[in-house]
Parts: sequence; C-alpha cells; structure tokens
Amino acid sequence: MVTQLEYAFQGIITDEMKEVACKESRDPEYICQMVKEGKIVIVKNYVRKTGAVGIGKGLTTKVNASIGTSSDIVDVELEVRKAKAAEESGADSLMELSVGGDIDAIRRKIINSINIPVGNVPLYQAFCEAMRRYHDSNKLDENLLFDTIEKQCADGISFMAIHCGINLMTIERLRRQGYRYGGLVSKGGAQMVGWMITNKKENPLYEKFHKVVEILKRYDVVLSLGNGMRAGAIHDSSDRAQIQELVINCELAEMGRKMGCQMMVEGPGHVPIDEIEANIILQKRMSNEAPYYMLGPITTDIAPGYDHITAAIGAAHSARYGADLICYITPAEHLALPNEEDVREGVRAAKIAAYIGDMVKLKSRDRDMALSKARRDLDWNRQFKLAMYGDTAASIRESRSPENEKSCTMCGSFCALENVNKYFVEDLATSEKR
Repeated sequence: MVTQLEYAFQGIITDEMKEVACKESRDPEYICQMVKEGKIVIVKNYVRKTGAVGIGKGLTTKVNASIGTSSDIVDVELEVRKAKAAEESGADSLMELSVGGDIDAIRRKIINSINIPVGNVPLYQAFCEAMRRYHDSNKLDENLLFDTIEKQCADGISFMAIHCGINLMTIERLRRQGYRYGGLVSKGGAQMVGWMITNKKENPLYEKFHKVVEILKRYDVVLSLGNGMRAGAIHDSSDRAQIQELVINCELAEMGRKMGCQMMVEGPGHVPIDEIEANIILQKRMSNEAPYYMLGPITTDIAPGYDHITAAIGAAHSARYGADLICYITPAEHLALPNEEDVREGVRAAKIAAYIGDMVKLKSRDRDMALSKARRDLDWNRQFKLAMYGDTAASIRESRSPENEKSCTMCGSFCALENVNKYFVEDLATSEKR
C-alpha cells in the first residue's frame, strides 16, 4: 500500500487530496505540498469507504469525539447511539475506546455504524486481552501487542493513538520530580508504565518503533503519538515528564515521516490558559509543524460536571494558536461514562470552541457578519440557517413565543432593534448594497 505521504513525495495529487482541498477551499497543490512536508495528514484507512478528513496547517480545526464501553458498563447499542450522536452533532472523527465486553465485535459494529474516520488506542485492548488470558496485564507479550495493532488496522481503524514516547528515561524524569499532584491519568500510559516497571524492560512501542510504523503503513493509518504523560492537573502542566515525552514524540514524528507514515503528535490534558500558546509553539517547533492533537485541554480542575466548558475555553485558545485537532470533553469527564446527551453536548461545545479559534487562526468572520445582519433585521429564519446549531436556537425561541413575531420574549415591545432600525432605514439600505 502506498501512503498519502509517499504519493506526496512523488508529487502525485490523489483523489483524497483533491477531496480535502475541495472541503477546505484550498488548492490541491497546497494540500499535496503540506502532506509532503508532514504538516497535514489525511485520515482515511484504505479499507473503509468513507470521506477523507484533512488535519493540519491552514485547515479548519477538527473535533474528535470519544466513546466506548467500560469494565462497569457494557451496552453496545448505547455506544452505537453515542457514535451516531457524535457524527450528527458535527464530530469530524471518532475514537472507539472500549475496554469491556467483546471489544472486537464492538469496534466493528461502531465502524460500520458511522461514516466518519474512527480511531482508537490499541494498548487498551492489548492489556485487556493479557488480563483475560493471564489474569495479569503485566504479562502482556509483544506478539499480542503487535498482533492487536494489525487486527485493528485491518478492521478499518483510520488513526491510532499509540504510546511510543514513554520510555525508561521518561519514567526516570517522573521519579526525579517526585511524581505528580494529579498522578497519571492516561489509561494506556499508566498501564505501560506499570508494565515497564514490573518487567524491567523498555517500552516495545518505543524500542521497536519501526515495527509500529510498518504495520500502520500497510493500511495508511495515521500514527498519533500518544500523550501518556499528559497532565491530569493544571499544577502538573509542562512538567519535566510531560516535556520529556513531547521531545521523544517529536523525534519519532520525524522518523516516522521519513519512513513514509503519516504522523500526528498528541498534546496535554490539563493546561492553564497562560501555558497553551507556549505548549503549541514548542510542539510545532520541535516536530517541524506536525499536526497537533490537543486533548481538551481542561483549563481548571475545580469544575467537574462542567468540564465541557473548561475544555471549550482551552480548545478555543488552542485552535487560535495552531492546534489542528481537538478531542472533546463531556460534562461527565472525571465522573462517569458519558451517555448520549453528554456526547452531544461535548461535541457541540468543542465545535463552537474550534470555530472561535479558527476565526483568528484562519481570519474568517464572514458567517458572523451575515448572522449579525440577520439578527439586526430580525430575520429569524436566516439566523437559524446561519447558526451552527440552528435547530436548538429555533426550539428555544418556539418554546417561548412572543406576541410580536419579530421580537423575542427577552425584550418584547422594548426590542432595541425594532425600535431603532426605523430611524436608520437609509443606512440599512446602503449596508445591504455592501
């Protein structure tokens, strides 16, 4: 299989590059060049007949939603509904992260239920399988790990978060700094750290990185270098262990590109807003502008139940400063397995945040101007058409209908726009000509 990156090295503009160019209003030549330089990845496993999604420099910031069973709740139909809710709400990709039930069957059912790219974290299933076979996740063997990666690629997974950047040096950094306020919050990262310490061995995903790349290349799966040392508390943000892993991941991104594999780098989970820009600058500089996949980021630790809001604040800043893919956070973060409504709310909050960041990053505000004019003119139907989630806006208005159909029940007969527009009729006409 020739990857999109290898086609770009040859100067060949693929159908997938043309598709991304059309969606993003970019020239196909630009997409091809950025793929060649490793600054854009095209997410599309060749075994799945879905649309291609472009992530990277000069493109709109994408949003990923995550679903999946837990060891406590295994409801496959619920996960299918969550996947569909994510797609309907505008998610650009989905990560299937099940750790309970028949993981193979769940993954395949989710992949077949939606039309957007699906990613995952192969370590989850590998450690689950080790627990099932040996009753001890630390008895995971390398063959099982690499076989799991291959099987998931063959099923149609389009991108994989793989924890290649955790190595013995990273763990030593964690020890020397005296562990952390928030501990380790990456499930895959924590399991791999435990495996390495117990077995006194190097991480096979780091030690045999070439093997990881070889497998993913066969299916043109994008390798997202996982952030197993991401901060789980804002006071751990940008600590030495996190930065050590980031340095390694950026090195691996360069190595993987040279081998012909499309690469992304993942970013931290909890970050105060004054560190977001520096974090992105550091990643972009060290990775030669590889696409950056930000997990959240959550910007305060004190708002469980509202972390979709704390993360939306971080996502808007991240998109503004150059992040390329945002992983949504739901209201259930830190509390419970998300339900269908949590997924819907999480996607919508992240999509709005990404759009806000793109207004600055891509210097695009035409849609805002058009909606503002419609609001000024009390043209409700046009407002709902231009709104990102016009169905919600329309249902709120309809639930509290005003006597005067032009105004709303917030102001009623004291509607500022209706009362003053009449004095500027000529100005409105001139504005419409513009």
